[in-house]
Amino acid sequence: MRAIALLIFCFSFFGYSQNNQLFEEANALYYDGKYAESIEKYESILESEVHSSELYFNLANANYKLNNIAPSVYYYEKALLLSPNDEEIKNNLAFARNMTIDAIDTVPDVGFAKILKNFVTTLNADTWAIIAVIGVFVFVLLFLLYHFAQATSRKRLAFIISVASLFVACLSVAMAFQKVQLDKKDNPAIVFAQESRVKADPNKMSEEVFRLHEGTKIQVLDTYEDWKKIQLSDNSIGWIQSQDIKMLNEF
Repeated sequence: MRAIALLIFCFSFFGYSQNNQLFEEANALYYDGKYAESIEKYESILESEVHSSELYFNLANANYKLNNIAPSVYYYEKALLLSPNDEEIKNNLAFARNMTIDAIDTVPDVGFAKILKNFVTTLNADTWAIIAVIGVFVFVLLFLLYHFAQATSRKRLAFIISVASLFVACLSVAMAFQKVQLDKKDNPAIVFAQESRVKADPNKMSEEVFRLHEGTKIQVLDTYEDWKKIQLSDNSIGWIQSQDIKMLNEF
């Protein structure tokens, strides 16, 4: 067993060293202005199933230099998924989006739906779950204190805080559930076809409802055979062929 573990470690270390060397070589090619060659190096690292925001960011930069609209938007978006607070990625993504043709309005959330969504997305589902567990633990602890306390003031204080802890726990469970549901619905993709005809139904003979061009970001709602049901930021809905898009959440 030790020999097997050592062998796995050696292969992992060798793979890491090789990918690190490829990354440095790709960076050198990029700085020399050899963007196509650097892309090949970066993509060879991806083939070994290594993913990082730095890798995607550099790959996006190289594609941007070559005016490859869809790949540059796609890889900036992938980098942003792994580093959602990186301002440099956000800025470069904005430049890449300016190269796209489609100008699609965004329908904003309003009222209570906006407030709820903003509150839910402040934390991830795991963090909400941890808060719920802590809330339950505090509730149990203070409930026991309430039960065994002699002084009336301590009983009252323990009761109030325990009820508040239970409320926080229940709220956190609800928020965790909502965050999971939002994450499931968040299924973005980027159009890679230079021009794609979006249909009313999942077949080529169906009525065309609109056209999309490379680099446009969409949400995938459903799949039927080799078609994807999509929604735009203005809530327009249609069916696009699967080969025309690339999913962002697939690593």
